[in-house]
Amino acid sequence: MKQNLTAIVGGGIGGLVTALLLSKDGDRHISIFEKNDHLGGRLTYEKHGEYKIDQGPTIVLLPNMLLDILEEGGIPRSEIPLISCDPLYDIHFKDGTTFTKFPDPDRQKQELAEKFPGQELHFDRFLSDMKLRFLQGKTQFLEESFVDKRSFFSRKNIQTLIRLKAYQNVKRMMKSYFTDEKLVDAYSLQTLYIGGHPQQSPALYSLVSYSEHEHGIWYLKGGYARLVDIIVDELKKRNVSIYLNAGVDQISTKGEEAQYITANGIRSKVDDVILNGDFPLMDQLLPDKHRLNRRYTPSSGCLLLYMGLDKNYPNHSIHQFFLGSDFDHHMQQVFDKKELPEDPSFYTFHPSIVDDTLAPEGKGVLYTLIPVPAGEGVDWSKKDQLIDHVIGQMEERGFPDLRKHINWMKVRTPEEAEQAGLFAGGSFGIAPTLFQSGVFRPQLQPYPLSNVYAVGASVHPGGGVPIVMQGAKLLSNHLQYHATDRHNYKRGV
Repeated sequence: MKQNLTAIVGGGIGGLVTALLLSKDGDRHISIFEKNDHLGGRLTYEKHGEYKIDQGPTIVLLPNMLLDILEEGGIPRSEIPLISCDPLYDIHFKDGTTFTKFPDPDRQKQELAEKFPGQELHFDRFLSDMKLRFLQGKTQFLEESFVDKRSFFSRKNIQTLIRLKAYQNVKRMMKSYFTDEKLVDAYSLQTLYIGGHPQQSPALYSLVSYSEHEHGIWYLKGGYARLVDIIVDELKKRNVSIYLNAGVDQISTKGEEAQYITANGIRSKVDDVILNGDFPLMDQLLPDKHRLNRRYTPSSGCLLLYMGLDKNYPNHSIHQFFLGSDFDHHMQQVFDKKELPEDPSFYTFHPSIVDDTLAPEGKGVLYTLIPVPAGEGVDWSKKDQLIDHVIGQMEERGFPDLRKHINWMKVRTPEEAEQAGLFAGGSFGIAPTLFQSGVFRPQLQPYPLSNVYAVGASVHPGGGVPIVMQGAKLLSNHLQYHATDRHNYKRGV
């Protein structure tokens, strides 16, 4: 039997996991074409000498989803060295108070009673409501694709969306549980994990803050980017062809099928094409008549500081959030005004306190993420002033004398992210707004072409490493199920 020639355009985590799942049976010859000199997309390292730290994603959520999908692809759970974060993280407010999140509900209620007396009474209701909503949302939205868009608008889905209060935004929903504004912010900021505004992201995304308590937060020893190496090693064993520095320039079609792809001037025959670049940029690969020409809103950008230190700070959590004096104003500057914030909230990641493989002996690495605008028209002239302000805040609020201990520092802006292939410089694909979520998000078969598919952060079900992997699973299932009759399958555009 002739092998199906499957080309994957882009070697991000979505493309790699799709290749992992599709290569199990050996009935496809899979080729990955990656324009960079490394695989992983957002999931890669920033390196300097003996220092290395994750360049993009750091917090590992939904561990069972991640492990189950890898196991389905043939990688045993034992090969993924996850370390539980307990406590989950600290949130430092500008007035000097600190709130710590814990995986244990009783310990969390004790913390709430100590820091926000009376608010602990609402926590059990938060957990019970969110558990039901998570199970419903996972089954009906994360585990379903909406290639046939009519399937989304079923009575069952509409009823679930009403129960999930999807018409609300995340911050408004959190106000129905907590009355202290600090606590509302502490349970709303998680939309930033996927580049969304807490007041513009549908309440469905409030499940992220619940998931932290229910499923925990984890760290992958060696860095999250180690996952790429583990998957690639398995793909090589299966003779998956991997081409680096091989950007795809064109997809040639005939009728309603893609026939060839062209990479570095070399044309290759294909039976199926899977797009794993940042989706809004994929249109340009297709002939004009097949393009969607849709306008998308990018997610927020990130101003990222990577540091190599001559020491480690004795923090009790590798993840910390430092909130500015006005979190809402910061979000308005990022998402509405498109201007650099004066007093931003920011996140720090200090994994070398639990992982000695990231830096020379006795030394450490530190990563700081500042949410900033993405897209055109942002004035970056005050970037250095913003960086200086944030480092000053870090010294005052958790990392004393930081400047004295920095051996190396690299700065990455949304402008550089855009040059690297991220849509409009947004760090998380398209924004998780109401009309860019669920059925309104690009689907796994987004074009009126019978053999062109898509996977990645901008494609349903959305961003975040485990969710992108779930998208790869949906795509793999779709391709395997419809291997013989997909030409007759009802498609949405």
